[in-house]
Amino acid sequence: MRRVLAAALVAATAAMTAGCVDTAEPASDGSPVEPTGGQIAWGPCTDIKRADGEPPARQDKNVRCGKLAVPLDYSDPEGEKIELAMIKIPAVDRGNRIGSLLFNFGGPGASGVDTLDQAAKALSSLRARYDLISFDPRGVERSSGVRCGTGADLDEFTALNTLPPGEETRRRINEANRKFADLCGQDSGKILPYVGTVNAARDMDRMRTALGDEKLHYVGMSYGTQLGAVYATLFPGNVGRMVLDAPLDPTVSFEERTLAQTRGFQHVYRNFLKACVKERCEVGASVEAANANVEKLLNDLAARPLKVGTRELTQGLAATGVASALYSELSWPFLETALGQALKGQGGALLYLADTYTGRNEDGTYSTQMTSFPAITCVDTAERPDARTLRRTEEAALRISPLFGSEGSGGICSVWPAAGGDEAKRVDATGSAPIVVIGGKNDPATPYEWAPKLTAQLKTATLVTYEGEGHGAYLSGSQCVAKLVDSYLLDGKLPRRGATCPAA
Repeated sequence: MRRVLAAALVAATAAMTAGCVDTAEPASDGSPVEPTGGQIAWGPCTDIKRADGEPPARQDKNVRCGKLAVPLDYSDPEGEKIELAMIKIPAVDRGNRIGSLLFNFGGPGASGVDTLDQAAKALSSLRARYDLISFDPRGVERSSGVRCGTGADLDEFTALNTLPPGEETRRRINEANRKFADLCGQDSGKILPYVGTVNAARDMDRMRTALGDEKLHYVGMSYGTQLGAVYATLFPGNVGRMVLDAPLDPTVSFEERTLAQTRGFQHVYRNFLKACVKERCEVGASVEAANANVEKLLNDLAARPLKVGTRELTQGLAATGVASALYSELSWPFLETALGQALKGQGGALLYLADTYTGRNEDGTYSTQMTSFPAITCVDTAERPDARTLRRTEEAALRISPLFGSEGSGGICSVWPAAGGDEAKRVDATGSAPIVVIGGKNDPATPYEWAPKLTAQLKTATLVTYEGEGHGAYLSGSQCVAKLVDSYLLDGKLPRRGATCPAA
C-alpha cells in the first residue's frame, strides 16, 4: 500500500464579460494561433482521454484546448520556457458571465485537461456563468510530464508486494524505490527540480493574466487544496472566490501524514464492510468474517498471484484496487463484486480497479499519475527520512492496519534525485478574499482533522463540515454541499460559520 497512501493526496469580484478576455482564439480554419506575449493559443481538443485511457465517444465542439508558455525556472523568467496544457469549456450564459473558474482535481499528478472534460456534466450549474478552465500542472501529462522508464518498468513497480512484513520485503521495496527514482532521473531529470507546488501556483497567476481575469476564481480538490492555499499565500490580493474541498494540512510530516491516512483508509474500509454485511455480502457474513477473508486473500496472493490473461493480480495490485474503491461510496458495490470474484479465483475486476488508480492503459502504457505524484511530493518537502524513521513509521502504520500500513512516500523521497524545500508547507492567506474549506468526516485520503488545521492556517477561511463518506464533498452527490458551494461561487454568499452538511 505504499504507493496508494503516497498518492493519496472568497469574496465577490468584478464580473467579467466575454469581450474582456484577451486570449488567442483559433483561426477561421480551426487551427490554433501561436501564442504571443503570454497568450493562450486555443484550438480544437485532439487528445482528450476518458478515465480508462480511451478517447471520448463524442467531443463537445465548444470545448477548446490550448497551450501557455511559462518559465521553466522562475528565478530566470526570461530563460527557457515550458508549455502548460489547458482546457476551456465556455460559459453558457455569456451575458451574465462572471469570469473564468480554474480547477485542480488533485493528485498531485492528475490531468486537469482530461478530468474537466469528464466532469463537465456534473459542473453544469457553474458552467452557466463561468468559463470552466483546467490544466495539466507542470510535470503532469501534456505539460512536460514526468516519465520514469517503460510500461514494463511501471508494471513491475506497481505489482510489488508489501506482504509479508519483514526484512526481505523491506529490502525488495527499497531496491524497487531506488530503481524507480533512478529511472525518473534518467528520463525526466531536467524537469524534476521545477515541478513543485510553488512553481505551479506561479503558473496559475500567469494563467489568470492570460485569461484576462482580475481575480482568480478557483476550485481545488485534494492536492488542489494545497495548490490553492499556496497560491493564496503568494498572491493574496489576486484571490477571487476560492473553494478548497478535501483539504490537506501542508504542515504535517511524512510520518504524521502516513499514520493519519492509514487510520483514514482503515476507518472507511470498516465502514464498507459494515455496509456490505447489512445485506447478503459476497465477501463474508459478518464484518469479522469478511475482514478475515480479505486478509487471507491478500496473504495468499503474496505467495501465489492470480492469472488474469497475460498478467497477474499480485498482493500489491489487489491492495491498491481495494484502496482505490474506498475513495467513493459509489464504488463500494463494485468493490464487493471484485473481492467476491477474487475469493473465487477471478482477479480481473480487482486488477481493473488497480489499473484505474495507477493510470495503466489497456495497451500497457501509463499516464503520469504514478510518476508525477512522487516528483511533486518530494520536491515539496525537505524531508529525506532515514532507514530508522521509515521503519518506525511502517511498524506504527501496520499496528493501525495490516491492510493499509506503510511508510508512505518517505521511501521514495529518501532516494529522490531532486532536492526538496519547505516553502509549500507554509501557508497564510492574510489579505485575501474569503476562502471556503470543506472537510469530510469519513474521507480516507485527507482525514477530517486536516480541514480545521488548514482553515486556521489560511486566516481568511470558513470551514464547512460534510458528514458523509468519500474523498471530496462537492461532487459526492450531496445537495447541501452543492448548494453552499454554488451559492458562494455564483452569488458570493459565504456559508455561515460552523456550517454542516449531512451525508448524501
